[in-house]
Amino acid sequence: MKRRGVTVIAGVVVTALLGAGAGLCPLPYVVLGPGPTVDTLGRHEGEPVIRVSGAKESASAGQLRLTTVQVESEVGLPEAVASWFDGDRALAPRSVVYPPGRSTEQVDRENTELFATSQRTAETVALRELGHPPRPQVTAVTPGGPSAGALRVGDVITGVGDQGVDTAETFTRLTGHVASGTELTIAYTRAGRAGSATVTSQGGFVGIGARVEQKSQAPFTVAIALDEIGGPSAGLMFTLGIIDKLTPADLTGGRIVAGTGSIDDAGAVGPIGGIPQKLVAARAAGAQLFLVPEGNCAEAARNAVPGLPMAKVATVAEALTALRTLAAGGVPAGCPSAG
Repeated sequence: MKRRGVTVIAGVVVTALLGAGAGLCPLPYVVLGPGPTVDTLGRHEGEPVIRVSGAKESASAGQLRLTTVQVESEVGLPEAVASWFDGDRALAPRSVVYPPGRSTEQVDRENTELFATSQRTAETVALRELGHPPRPQVTAVTPGGPSAGALRVGDVITGVGDQGVDTAETFTRLTGHVASGTELTIAYTRAGRAGSATVTSQGGFVGIGARVEQKSQAPFTVAIALDEIGGPSAGLMFTLGIIDKLTPADLTGGRIVAGTGSIDDAGAVGPIGGIPQKLVAARAAGAQLFLVPEGNCAEAARNAVPGLPMAKVATVAEALTALRTLAAGGVPAGCPSAG
């Protein structure tokens, strides 16, 4: 098997390792290895990874597995030498995972936050794909504030003055920087009925005294029960898992599909780290296709795993096309072979 991971000149590494004092001192390296995979359509520790309330879930004969990288942060000489000769693991500078100036605890906390964000974004993107786009919705009204009695929690904002509003960001821009005493006519829908209210801004921090956020208008709720993984790279597979559970057709076609990739609010799939190790983990899980972010295609092609086809995806729409192509017996567009 080809050498995977960060490329380091062997002679330099060996010299550095021997100079570390026969393994008695920790080395400035980490070992990256294949981590566990999780089926987003299945269960984890007895609980459904994705649970839908208020709508019927469809059954799938296949799997959509997110992939992870195992990071060994305390590396001595024996571990470093063993990883160097292990084709499935990679010895990498510690700074690849833990940037200088940031503690292990800080990085772990940031990764936890990114993972939580990826779940929320996955829900937003999936529900929009299913015909339930998020809209700017009132989520809090300050008691006694400018909007008290005028706006209610749950109101969906449709306009400010003569301008239409379709995002919370637009609403904030139109209401957050006006002078105290400015009257604003705010249009909304409440329980399906259109209405409007005139609110006088107090300016400054108080503004109109209401918080507006992007919220799905779907008549059901989605919850993801998985919190042991860090980083944003599960976003794509969470998105596909939600769509599959709420789509009558089995998107997997009964096959095991693995993948990785971050996701943004527009549905774009972003590149991530650890592709070589994730390919190995996917193969071990029996994957019959691996969804690769377009930005990782060159690296994935260099580290291709025999018997594991890859599909290049730049958006959620392309990932869905790849799944449908596979389910129909076709071959999804892959990453070009390394030249």
